[in-house]
Amino acid sequence: MNKNRLVGAAASAITLTLALSACGNAGGTPAAEETGPGEVRVWIVGSDTPVEARDYLTQTFEEENPGSTLVIEEQAWEGLVDKYTTALSGSDSPDVVEIGNTQAAAFTSAGYFREITADEFESLGGSDLIPGFVEAGDWEGAHYALPYYSGSRVVFYSEQVLGDTPVPTTLDEYVETAVDLRTDDLSGVYWPGQDWYNALPFIWENGGFIAEQAEDGTWEAGFSSEGGIAGLEQIQTIMTEGNNAPADANETDLQVPFCEGAVGFLSAPSWIQWSINAPEEPEDPEGVPGCASTYGSDLQAIALPGKDGGAAQVFAGGSNLAIAQNSARPDLALSAYEIMLSDEYQTILAGAGLFPAKTSLFEAVDQSTSIGVAAAEAAANARLTPASPNWADVESQMLLQTAFTKIASGEDVQAVAEQLDTDIEEILNG
Repeated sequence: MNKNRLVGAAASAITLTLALSACGNAGGTPAAEETGPGEVRVWIVGSDTPVEARDYLTQTFEEENPGSTLVIEEQAWEGLVDKYTTALSGSDSPDVVEIGNTQAAAFTSAGYFREITADEFESLGGSDLIPGFVEAGDWEGAHYALPYYSGSRVVFYSEQVLGDTPVPTTLDEYVETAVDLRTDDLSGVYWPGQDWYNALPFIWENGGFIAEQAEDGTWEAGFSSEGGIAGLEQIQTIMTEGNNAPADANETDLQVPFCEGAVGFLSAPSWIQWSINAPEEPEDPEGVPGCASTYGSDLQAIALPGKDGGAAQVFAGGSNLAIAQNSARPDLALSAYEIMLSDEYQTILAGAGLFPAKTSLFEAVDQSTSIGVAAAEAAANARLTPASPNWADVESQMLLQTAFTKIASGEDVQAVAEQLDTDIEEILNG
């Protein structure tokens, strides 16, 4: 399974805000509500939700709602914004949907999700729900998309590959170590140029910002701020002097070079451990080959080190969960929604290495290994992208991927940063 996607972005060519606005603030033509037993469709995205959780949801729902059925339909992250825009505005809308946390604001602001009442919010977890993810799914003081799960990047390494090289404890040491390790056959840090998720910590740790909203409602982008430039310069150093990954590639199948022993440090979602620890020749022909008996046997991880030590601020990957405004069976949809946010279901997600929607269940994630400890430290320092309904347009137009490809190719940092800020401000203030 390719689990290297972190919430993020659909590679869409549309201007999302205009597309949503064209459908109207109520999310298009609502379906007529039906009563009695029926079918509920749950859309989950990618393969992160484990089979055990899917089975639990289906069986529990059908036991609690005799005569009704639940169908899980897995969607792909690629092109997701386009697909949701069409599906959620029609009369044949799915009932419950998973959405990337950075995409949620675009849909909540356009009226595509059913409001979660104050009483429902409390019964579903209330203050125990991950605060940043709650904020990502709120709009104008109301709740629409609650947390589903979270996961942050950690830095993996193999003791066999690293040898006597000390593990870095600060961000500066991380950059220096990557440069020192790099040879023609070994990438000090493996960092494809389009992977903007790994770039954001360098901006934040150096005092920069992505975009901030002024009191008058306008947005100012901060990649060309003093801290932003300092972070981008570190990024360019590590990409050009400590990295063998292609400048124009994305973060797909990162376990492959790692399993070839060609990587010193790999910053990736914590759940990539399952791909690395998979058998070299999986029984399932659809499975992803790993390196369980070689470089996976001594797999270790640390949280990305911060500027002054400790864990760095990292991008908060993960998803939110919403009930579609156009669900024909909102009562049954709420029943499925309650199961997916229940302690039992969320504990299953924790068993798969995903951090649950409820902070009280974080301890259910295995922290007996360095990977679990690193993942917990990273999650505690995770941050989100700007909570603008237009942010999905920034992602869909691949502004960040383009900018970091240029930086990885050695282009002038100041010029790239200024153009990126101009493009982001045009979208967020459009």
